[in-house]
Amino acid sequence: MRRHDQCPLLDFVLVNFGFTLRATDMDSPSLSRRPTAEVVPITRLLDLGSHTLSVLALVSFILVLWPLITGAPVSSKPGWSEAVLVLTAAMATLAALARILPGQKVLLVTVVISLLGGLVHGLGAKTAFPFGPFVYSVAAGPQFFNALAWPIPLIWIIAILNTRGVAKLMLRPWRKLRSYGFGLIGLTATLVMLFDLALEPFAAHANHYWRWLPTKFPVTWYDAPLVNFLGWLLTALLILVFTTPALTLKTSRARKSRVDYHPLVVWLLLLTLFATSAFRNQLWTAAGLCVLTGIATAIFAVRGARW
Repeated sequence: MRRHDQCPLLDFVLVNFGFTLRATDMDSPSLSRRPTAEVVPITRLLDLGSHTLSVLALVSFILVLWPLITGAPVSSKPGWSEAVLVLTAAMATLAALARILPGQKVLLVTVVISLLGGLVHGLGAKTAFPFGPFVYSVAAGPQFFNALAWPIPLIWIIAILNTRGVAKLMLRPWRKLRSYGFGLIGLTATLVMLFDLALEPFAAHANHYWRWLPTKFPVTWYDAPLVNFLGWLLTALLILVFTTPALTLKTSRARKSRVDYHPLVVWLLLLTLFATSAFRNQLWTAAGLCVLTGIATAIFAVRGARW
């Protein structure tokens, strides 16, 4: 029977349901001879919950993608399927992370990402720093303090955690180098910036969730000023500085951890959605960026995972 401190999933359940076990108890002969039937249902229940949320996120993705392919709306209420997709994708991402990390760390990471991402975006809406001047539209949904659309913290959770998972796959061959941690942070922030490059044509240009105001700089990416992407890069670096200690596995656990393809699947599905929307709206440059980014990251991530 595994020790309690070696099973983060069991630790998460025991802590949240109020059960505690001492290490001496776990090492006792009487307890070591007990069957593991009590532990297995708990881990299976957590796995089932993660898989269920992933399936719900996939169904939500199909509901958003279907009108883009067929032109037939799923419902008379516009925007509801996109809202469900943001919710289910964020929940599936956190549930997948909870299978690897203890629950208290997942909670800490969730709070830090949503707070920092939300605060910086709220500051940007009020002061135009660091993303440039923009305003939310009614399509973005309710706002916090008239400065932050409700999906933004969830989008940051989806972007940070899944791009970090993709970056881990890509850098897996170099995970034993001393500079691996800095490389992981840098690559994750770069992928977050690419995520925003793919997101902007879908969110601002096609669906009008927010509107960019004119600036003195003539060069834009589908109305978004180039400083916006620098803002995403710097914000991602800030978030990663605070969350990396909680997201880092201990050496013993890192050696035993399995390759996790869940972030790559989420990443590719979102790029597929953005690319389909770009093709639908004849945004050829944006569509090409999404396709090339998806192919490149898939090749390097799978290659790294098989290393």
